[in-house]
Amino acid sequence: MSNTKRIIPGILLATLLALVGCAKDDDTTLSSFDPYVITEAYITDSTYYSDQHFTAYNFVYPSKDPYGNPVMLSGTITVGNEVKDSAYAQGLLLYNHYTVYRADQCPSKGNLSEQRYFSLLSLITISPDYYGFGATESKNQGYCISQANAQAAVDALLAAKQIMAAKGYSWGDRLFNLGYSQGGQTAMGVVRLVAERYPDIDITYTFAGAGVYDLPETYRQFISATIAGAPSTVVSVMLAYNQFKNLGIAREAMFTEPVLSHIDDWILSKNYTREEIDQKIGPLSVEQYTTETMHDTTSSLSHAMMAALDLDNLCNGWTPRGNEKIMLFHSSLDDIVPVVNTENMYNFLIEKGLPSANIDKDIEAIGPAGDTPAHKNAGTTFGLKALAKIIDLLK
Repeated sequence: MSNTKRIIPGILLATLLALVGCAKDDDTTLSSFDPYVITEAYITDSTYYSDQHFTAYNFVYPSKDPYGNPVMLSGTITVGNEVKDSAYAQGLLLYNHYTVYRADQCPSKGNLSEQRYFSLLSLITISPDYYGFGATESKNQGYCISQANAQAAVDALLAAKQIMAAKGYSWGDRLFNLGYSQGGQTAMGVVRLVAERYPDIDITYTFAGAGVYDLPETYRQFISATIAGAPSTVVSVMLAYNQFKNLGIAREAMFTEPVLSHIDDWILSKNYTREEIDQKIGPLSVEQYTTETMHDTTSSLSHAMMAALDLDNLCNGWTPRGNEKIMLFHSSLDDIVPVVNTENMYNFLIEKGLPSANIDKDIEAIGPAGDTPAHKNAGTTFGLKALAKIIDLLK
């Protein structure tokens, strides 16, 4: 029996268990790191998680910020003990993380709760922090700017391959591309970027769960919704696109209280999680914390925001490779990311010629579980399905 087959039951069971702490053997920070001094990619530190049997290598690498300027970003490479001992992995996994706001929630600060499971599959996992975390913690994050985050992810993949090859590692030809929520958007952004600019990168399978693929339609849905499931995400999208797309809209022209006077301390400070920020804002409709100008889709400022969002619309303006294999997953009861995103992405891929046999569209009525909202609860199902499919593909 192969090692992969032996670990299947353990992985699927472990994913269902509550997350436990990981014991670190060392810890470092990048507080004195200047991300705009461009150098080659290199490992900054490593940590052995003895309880979880994997090693995490934090690294920095050259990429671009959301403006398109050269910058050094950070990420983490994780390898299980079996891979480390043999210096061989069955393949690579590009893990694109979900929405985070607190500084210590990014991969290079030790948020590796999902990556540890993939390390049991004899895969080397590469996890970019994205701009605004890790090496660029002092900067505002380019939240849900798929082109910028996809570039950060692809550059992390290329740099990690160089780093690990230099350390004597080798791997099979499988490359998995995975993400949920903001990570799902980034995963599909990677598919787009690779199709447009990286002919030598061949993705074996992409797993995209509950991503914001159609930003303009999502904006319209949020404006018309009675309650926004995660108001912090709406505010963060507007802040990011206003800043990085150079819209120049004043904060007071976009937001009202209770958000307006707390943008810096609640959202941009990186002191709070998404859940904590949403609790501070309260269960409000978008109309209750944005100005009438911004939720009036006929206004000039709303048009400017919609135009900026449309420039990053993954359901428009590109053509996927004809051999892409993609799982699109979403809960029809999602309380944060409207399911229309997955419907529109599927229809777009079909219209662009990707065979329906290459797309596993999985929309299920997964609701909340106790105190766990539907969006997060569905993320667990997504992770299990992705694990099962990867295990099958590694046989």
